Amino acid sequence: MTSFVSKTHNFQHEFEVAPIYSNASPNEALRDHHHSDAYLACDDEIPTIDYSLLLSHDTYQRSNALELLGQACEEYGFFYLVKHTIPDDALKNVLKGVSNYFDPTTIDERRIYSKKGSSDKIRWGLTTNAGENREFLKVIAHPQDQVPSNPSIISKIVEEYNNEMRKIVAELAKAMSKNLGFDENYIENAFNMNLGFDVVNVNVYPPNSKAKGDIGLSNHTDPGFVITLMQDVNGGLQILSHKGKWISVYIPHHAILIQLGDHLEILTNGKYKSHVHRVIVNNNKVQRISVVTLHGPPLDKFIVPATEFVDDENPQNYNGMTYKESLKANGNNEIDVKSSLDQIKLV
Repeated sequence: MTSFVSKTHNFQHEFEVAPIYSNASPNEALRDHHHSDAYLACDDEIPTIDYSLLLSHDTYQRSNALELLGQACEEYGFFYLVKHTIPDDALKNVLKGVSNYFDPTTIDERRIYSKKGSSDKIRWGLTTNAGENREFLKVIAHPQDQVPSNPSIISKIVEEYNNEMRKIVAELAKAMSKNLGFDENYIENAFNMNLGFDVVNVNVYPPNSKAKGDIGLSNHTDPGFVITLMQDVNGGLQILSHKGKWISVYIPHHAILIQLGDHLEILTNGKYKSHVHRVIVNNNKVQRISVVTLHGPPLDKFIVPATEFVDDENPQNYNGMTYKESLKANGNNEIDVKSSLDQIKLV
């Protein structure tokens, strides 16, 4: 059997997009040595899963791929997905469209999507301080009747991209269900995913010369079933492993990073776990764009550890609540899609 981990990869920035933050001059880019060492992470390998093999008609190939996926989910909680069905040009177009939308000269047009209330379907923000450095736009991408019509360029990009990503996520749910020993529709039914609440979060991180601190986004986990992430350049994203080591993420060309969400951890009573991650900008010489989608159950879906994962040796470790209740547990709004895992945990 082949190893389910791959060597880390670096690839050059291939997308011809306009920078939101101008690149630093050599003098501006210089940082004290202690800054670059403040958030060290190792280059340990991260599992790579071949999506095409999960769908293979060859029984041995499919079985082997399922086994590797199961190991990645249980031993890591995150993995690179390669040979998926979204064309390379489609990914490039998403990143190009996002970059064009975040033109620094049109920031006032984006400010109209600043927080207005708890029912916002789109939300913009810009933070530059010691604890966070990014510009972001969060957009409800599913259900379809919740997708905002403006700004039209972002709505069209989000809709087309998320439709394709949802197909991949549905197949991953089937594969994970089989690995857990159930019918392939187990997770789909548990989360009622066809009506799921998805939010696309577009982040633009500045080069270190333009940041007010080392942190792009502080330590956190994410709610939902899984989180999918694509980006234009490598650099800054770090994930905390089961073993307590920070690992630098280097997404291979045309790959997607998959991270397990809080609510898959809750459903499986901790068998599969979400992971703390962060974004560090202290070594980034150029801006970085990431497109992150949080794929969750419907807002009214009640999520609790399934009975199949609870017994005398494995008592219930999490409270049950609706997805909406969990998103608002810390005083946040639904579109914020903030974790409340610490409040949900019983132990």
